[in-house]
Amino acid sequence: MKAIRRFTVRTVLPEQLQPLHELALNLRWSWHPETRDLFRSVDPEVWAATGEDPVRLLGEVPAARLAALAADRRFLRRLGDLADDLREYLTGPRWYQTRQQSDAAPLPAAIAYFSPEYGIAAALPQYSGGLGILAGDHLKAASDLGVPVVGVGLFYRHGYFRQSLSRDGWQQERYPLLDPDELAVSLLREADGTPGRVDLALPGGRTLAAHIWKAQVGRVPLLLLDSDIEANSPAERDVTDRLYGGGSEHRLLQEMLLGIGGVRAVRAYCRLTGHPAPDVFHTNEGHAGFLGVERIRELVADDRTGLDFAAALEAVRAGTLFTTHTPVPAGIDRFDRELVARHFGGDAALPGVPVEQVLALGAESWQDGDPKLFNMAAMGLRLAQRANGVSTLHGEVSRSMFNGLWPGFDPAEVPITSVTNGVHAATWIDPAVVRLGAAEIGAERAEEAMTTGESKRWTGLERIGNTEVWQLRRALRAQLVEEARRRLHASWRRRGAGEAELGWVSSVLDPDVLTIGFARRVPSYKRLTLMLRDQERLRALLLHPTRPVQIVVAGKAHPADDGGKRLIQQMVAFADDPAVRHRIVFLPDYDMAMAQRLYPGCDVWLNNPLRPLEACGTSGMKAALNGCLNLSVLDGWWDEWFDGRNGWAIPTADESGGALDPNSGEAERRDDIEAAALYDLIENQVAARFYDRDADGLPQQWIAMVRHTLVTLGPKVLAGRMVREYVERLYAPAAQAQRELAGQHGHGARELALWKATVREAWPAVRVEHVEADCPTEAQELGSSLELRVQVALGTLRPGDVEVQAVSGRVDERDRISDACLLALKPVGGPDLDGRIRYEGSLELCRTGPFGYTVRVLPAHPRLASPAELGLVALPAESAGMDAGLLR
Repeated sequence: MKAIRRFTVRTVLPEQLQPLHELALNLRWSWHPETRDLFRSVDPEVWAATGEDPVRLLGEVPAARLAALAADRRFLRRLGDLADDLREYLTGPRWYQTRQQSDAAPLPAAIAYFSPEYGIAAALPQYSGGLGILAGDHLKAASDLGVPVVGVGLFYRHGYFRQSLSRDGWQQERYPLLDPDELAVSLLREADGTPGRVDLALPGGRTLAAHIWKAQVGRVPLLLLDSDIEANSPAERDVTDRLYGGGSEHRLLQEMLLGIGGVRAVRAYCRLTGHPAPDVFHTNEGHAGFLGVERIRELVADDRTGLDFAAALEAVRAGTLFTTHTPVPAGIDRFDRELVARHFGGDAALPGVPVEQVLALGAESWQDGDPKLFNMAAMGLRLAQRANGVSTLHGEVSRSMFNGLWPGFDPAEVPITSVTNGVHAATWIDPAVVRLGAAEIGAERAEEAMTTGESKRWTGLERIGNTEVWQLRRALRAQLVEEARRRLHASWRRRGAGEAELGWVSSVLDPDVLTIGFARRVPSYKRLTLMLRDQERLRALLLHPTRPVQIVVAGKAHPADDGGKRLIQQMVAFADDPAVRHRIVFLPDYDMAMAQRLYPGCDVWLNNPLRPLEACGTSGMKAALNGCLNLSVLDGWWDEWFDGRNGWAIPTADESGGALDPNSGEAERRDDIEAAALYDLIENQVAARFYDRDADGLPQQWIAMVRHTLVTLGPKVLAGRMVREYVERLYAPAAQAQRELAGQHGHGARELALWKATVREAWPAVRVEHVEADCPTEAQELGSSLELRVQVALGTLRPGDVEVQAVSGRVDERDRISDACLLALKPVGGPDLDGRIRYEGSLELCRTGPFGYTVRVLPAHPRLASPAELGLVALPAESAGMDAGLLR
């Protein structure tokens, strides 16, 4: 019989145990081992049965047990100490506060961080994969460092799907309903107790309303908007039903709610709590891009500023950061232009924000762009003065991919930098690894090392003994074996197997065998089944008589991706073979809880995407923090930090990756070549080194690689290092720019907007009319210089509006300049009779070999974040008579 209404009955804790509520509702417990140990001690069986969720634990512990704990003085002392520790963590000064005192320029008062998903803990399933886990780690690291971040997202009533397998290995999805009353969230309420609410106008006079749930992530509040409320019609109630579900209009409404509603939620939160208003807005991928449109509306509607759209745009851009995570255009959200027009025009229009201006922000105005589509990444980049990719290689890929937004500039000059992702150490390092490190360098220093990512804090780990390292690695491997057997047994039971059929599961995997892990989402470019290209070769590796290998595989395909589901089915079919099923397993329902056992227990982490389609690939970072070695294609973070001693690089057949037609023979040939290279590496290098033991049974060279990985990669892969980079390189400059433009009622924004409009109007008349240099001979000597004289027509612009540059460097066979050096030329005198201005400079010839130069004119203003910001450049015409110097 089905209930007609569902609600939660909360446990009434004895007064002595009230601090348990405080600890349970702050998600710091998810990365604080002592707090988790306390909750486990409340009732170990219920703790395990509730998936290690403190909120559910407190709802299911018998009253008699609570009464006993209320009288247990030892438990109450632990509880009091941990409650005090949390309060000190929440209020004491941390890295950011120390930095704020020492910096001359003020740091941001607050940063609003927007993401469509967050992986904080398995107990709050609001994530699907790497983007959400990265966002969760960003908030946790910000909390540990004291960075005043406010997170903003959506509350999905069904989260992402739970995965199981059919008998024939086909992925099955289910979407359990999430009751916020059973989660570590609380409803944001107005002063009169009514729920805080945001409203968005929709076409046809409809309204999309949402309540605001708050999850407390350490020091960081995370605001989650929920449309499943009675004020909405059934269609609007379903907007936040599930992560990445529904059709195009459904996704558009989700992204409007995240961006526009998210800004309004931040304003409500700051009004109700007194939290400082953010002066920097960071959008994690393009899903939240409409936040910039809402902030423009705010400024246009503010009677104190009276800004028009153009000036408001400049003020908003100054304080906005856009992070792109996709290395392929297909990964970007694009909507039908007419759909967007309908939701931002007519009775749904935002006051002061003309629909034509909104459409222009997302227009694919570049060559080969589709004029019928609205591109969320293009809007994100146009609304942000600063942008970044998530690894050095991904930064390069992004500059090439978005080059069309800055015509006339080489990809290297596109204003997209990179901040390589990091992972939150306390979430992903196994407590046993922490204890081993703390035993050598001290508990306090070990905590500082995990928090800040400062390399000096990791010094000393190289002294950990070989025996200790190897004993730890075996213990972690054994822990994974036990977990894999438990999950495999449960999976087969759901697939319909009887208990009598599953005796073999108890002997699956071996704690003394080289263990390789592979777990991630299952789009085609990640190549889940590359290891299956030559199945006989793989079987030989798994069943080698003296150097066997075992592999643990996990991953989810998007529910609409039948191609990904077929890849999983192929993997499951191979792993079901009785001949090898003790050496290779596929574990369904990959989530944070599984990952926290999987990464530490593997000896090698395998990653074989199509290069360069892996933007970063943080799973390998989490493995490295536990002493696991990486075996990966040189893509994402591994491309910049592989050093030959921390793992192995899988050779690639080509570097164009997705440029190859997946149905072509070349794509098949590439996979064959790279699979063969993978088998060779595993057999001849990885397994050989793992099983090469000394007289004491220790693999000395392997242990040396583990130790080197911990010491050198440890500080690099941390989210603490990542967040510090964001603060120093992006947040602080953005806050300074925002203060300059939005201060004094937007005077700076008005001035900059007017200047840009003037420059754009005048730019067609800007020309490099003549370039000459003293070149007595064609070949020049190293260390000599060329005296350049340039005639430039500026039309109605003044010399202060531009910079005239000489661009020089090596040239290829097509005279393309690389590794360019820039020299600013100086104006000499006033305009001549034709209105031209003469510029001069001395160009030093500092490189041997083919050398060339050119001259260009760029807009120049002290408040531009990049010379390429306007996308305007004037180059010499082909008939300008430019001399070129070559040095051989």
